[in-house]
Amino acid sequence: MAAVSSFDVTSTVDLQEVDNAVNQARKEIAQRYDFKGSTASIDFNKAESTLTLAAEDQMKMTALWDVLQTRMVRRNVPVKNLKLGDIETASGSSVRRVITLQQGIPSDAARDIIKFLKDQKMKKVQASIRVLRGHDFGIALQFGNYR
Repeated sequence: MAAVSSFDVTSTVDLQEVDNAVNQARKEIAQRYDFKGSTASIDFNKAESTLTLAAEDQMKMTALWDVLQTRMVRRNVPVKNLKLGDIETASGSSVRRVITLQQGIPSDAARDIIKFLKDQKMKKVQASIRVLRGHDFGIALQFGNYR
């Protein structure tokens, strides 16, 4: 009987790296001239896996998101797993945005991955992984547990 090769596909975000990126972004915001005297903030809730960005206006919110996104990329946090919420108006003229960290693969994406692999009719593990990396499912994929 032929040996069956398999592997696991996962999608996770390292919360410690997210925390490090948030701390670096906070330090950069505290030093930037355009944020002097600003009440812009980034709050990270590990229990709920959410980030809350708050700023005075839309322009500062965009700059805040750019700083955070740059720090996340430098720390190898998959930005695809960040689900951006709508920009809401908060008290006064300030704005707020909640960003959710996607942990795991949603069932819709899992169905798409399985269907895509079956349509490719590949038998080799390495070829399957290469094809999966080349296709965009809207989330970052990691591979492990090769058998």
